[in-house]
Amino acid sequence: MITSLPRGVFTLSLDFELVWGSRDLYDPLEPLLVQARDTRRIVFERLLGRLQALGMVATWATVGHLFLAEARRVDGVLHPEVVPPAHRWYPRPWFQDVPEGTEAEHPEFYGRSLVRRLVEAGQEIGSHSFSHPVFGDPGCSRQCADTDLARCVALGRELGLTLRAFVFPRNVVGHLDLVARHGFTCWRGPAPDWYSRPGVPRVAGRLAHLADVARAARPPTVLPERGPHGLWNVPASASFLPSDGVRRVIPVSRRVDRALAGLSDAVDQRRVFHLWLHPINLASHPEPMLAGLCRVLDQAARLRDAGRLDVLGMAQVAERAQAQEPVAARSA
Repeated sequence: MITSLPRGVFTLSLDFELVWGSRDLYDPLEPLLVQARDTRRIVFERLLGRLQALGMVATWATVGHLFLAEARRVDGVLHPEVVPPAHRWYPRPWFQDVPEGTEAEHPEFYGRSLVRRLVEAGQEIGSHSFSHPVFGDPGCSRQCADTDLARCVALGRELGLTLRAFVFPRNVVGHLDLVARHGFTCWRGPAPDWYSRPGVPRVAGRLAHLADVARAARPPTVLPERGPHGLWNVPASASFLPSDGVRRVIPVSRRVDRALAGLSDAVDQRRVFHLWLHPINLASHPEPMLAGLCRVLDQAARLRDAGRLDVLGMAQVAERAQAQEPVAARSA
């Protein structure tokens, strides 16, 4: 068991999905399409540019469909090699409403140029599944998860990538053994907050989370833990809360203050502060949200440059933990 690290660590993981994260929840889809286009037009390059300027790596947990430049139906079926989920809340065939065509025609669904940009920028590319089925839901069978993961790995290989970090869609864990079988080494587990535990009513958890952000409560720091199937869990510490709906009443400064407290504690405790977010959630109010996030990144860079903090992707954290783990534990 890892009890501390040589230095504190900051890890930023990004659930990079454009429309794929919520398309099964929107009807009509147009508002989500607008957000996806704004993510490409405003958020993506500015966020990536700031990371590059700071010499900082984040884990871009990317939906595998964005690895594609185009896709066409075969005998009327899109992606026949992937067994689709059968989620109860989405009664239509999973790929029925996904347009065939190219990235130029449907930039909300396809994104190979963006993935190539991430590769060129030296970012850590992880997986957020191929088409965002909810792995821990009964509607995602083992065949569904297996074929979904296989497609991600194959598309990554086409781009010269070996995918190591996995983030579960909607953070609902399932089929961990298949994740390991397909070559992944780590995954992002839930934050160790009481309201993130299984069985906590959804409404109560959301209210408690909002309260923590509103008062800028110190988020937990975490340590990587090797679990079933040899996978390292690199748990979340906190999300950079979106600023839409009722969450808009919470000033962005509260999100920033909370994250800065997490960085400070990571340094003092020699643990990990793992911040995560969806880039598309920055698109509704990009100016204040990007400015706030950049304040966090700038502070992480200052601590790194002072030799007090390391900035690592999820797979890098797992590699460091693997090297630090006692030999006896590794062979257990």
